[in-house]
Amino acid sequence: MQVVDLDRDTVKRGLDDGSMLLIDVREPNEYSAGHIPGSVSHPLSSFDPQEVAALVAEDGRLPVFSCASGVRSVHALMAAQQAGVDITRHYKGGFKDWYGAGEAIA
Repeated sequence: MQVVDLDRDTVKRGLDDGSMLLIDVREPNEYSAGHIPGSVSHPLSSFDPQEVAALVAEDGRLPVFSCASGVRSVHALMAAQQAGVDITRHYKGGFKDWYGAGEAIA
């Protein structure tokens, strides 16, 4: 398995310049309580690698998984890679890092 850890600055740059698709794998209640602006919700509890593959193919931006602290995003990476979906990056600090740094949330 390949895991590439991204930090907040890298994620922020990717969102700002429109090159990154941030896929939030937290549960719907977590996402609705606050999320990184520009992220899309795709909960790990109902994770379907083929749906993610279709989303990534349609979107065209660099896919990056994110969760609360970087644990579930690695699980999403494992599930995607085991299904043959080429996603290797995740936001290591996740929402807790983003929010803790005082970044804007939606």
